[in-house]
Amino acid sequence: MKTENEMIELVKSTGFLPLFYHQDPEISVDIIKALYTAGVRCIEYTNRGASALNNFKIILENRVKHYPDLVLAIGTIHTQKEAQAFIDAGADFLISPFFDQSIADTAYLHKKLWIPGCMTPTEIHTAAAAGCNLVKLFPGNVLGPGFVAAIKPLFPSMDFIATGGVDTTKENIDAWFKAGVVGVGLGSQLFTQQIIDTKNYALLVAETKKLIGLVQAFKK
Repeated sequence: MKTENEMIELVKSTGFLPLFYHQDPEISVDIIKALYTAGVRCIEYTNRGASALNNFKIILENRVKHYPDLVLAIGTIHTQKEAQAFIDAGADFLISPFFDQSIADTAYLHKKLWIPGCMTPTEIHTAAAAGCNLVKLFPGNVLGPGFVAAIKPLFPSMDFIATGGVDTTKENIDAWFKAGVVGVGLGSQLFTQQIIDTKNYALLVAETKKLIGLVQAFKK
């Protein structure tokens, strides 16, 4: 099992965190397979539906059989109860859209990395005081790269990943990394409805490879 610092370094070295949820466990497993085929080794499955926990358990079972080096995070964790359930299921780390002390405490007790979502300097300060070294700036489309550039000097020891509204264009990816993020999270911009509806996983592999190339080029 990787330590919290090792998880952070993985996110930073990858620079790209794909995130998705689908109510169908088979489709969820197929998407994981496509991402892994494209070269992804760290994925966020989001807790955004009634089937999330059951699907996540199925994904984890599949991981054991086929992708032992794949790191699986669970996102959109709202409560301590949810955090505990997914930790018990085997989540490698947790992500939330906001800061919550009870989730922070649960993650700490289980020695699990937790990435809270922050939108203001006060929230980032609160996360830092709780021991967080990596936070998610959310929603990215509201904050923008300029926000990152403005707050970086205030929090020199904090790392940031931008999620929400990040798109797959060269200009957008470049702007985020130039502003100072260590990674970007992408959901619907990558997992388009067309890809999901047609189960065009070959296209998902191709688009993911292209995105990985962009991220690695701009994060240097």
